[in-house]
Amino acid sequence: VQLQAFGGGLVQAGNSLKLSCVLSGTVVGINSMGWCRQAPGKQREMVATISRTGETNYADSVKGRFAISGPAAKKMVSLQMNSLKPEDTAVYYCTADTMRPPPMVGSDNFWGQGTQVTVSS
Repeated sequence: VQLQAFGGGLVQAGNSLKLSCVLSGTVVGINSMGWCRQAPGKQREMVATISRTGETNYADSVKGRFAISGPAAKKMVSLQMNSLKPEDTAVYYCTADTMRPPPMVGSDNFWGQGTQVTVSS
């Protein structure tokens, strides 16, 4: 299973950027997909997630500015980032939580290699 992310880059504060991610490989099914980020010297944090049923969840720091979309059930996820701020600068990682085949229980978590987003002031 691989997660390939697209769309990182350098933008000025106040502008927009869109990240996309595709999961390749065979999985039984997707529970959720999402994005995390890690800024220099900081811990990795969840940015947004979307479940296979379309339920979304956002970090407080991005609510109202970022929008995640799927369909996660089809192994695709995008993150539209608007009104970007310098503090959004980070490496963004695509994530996936996948089902295990029965009779196994639980789920597996996968991470992409990351894409750099830099917001200049």
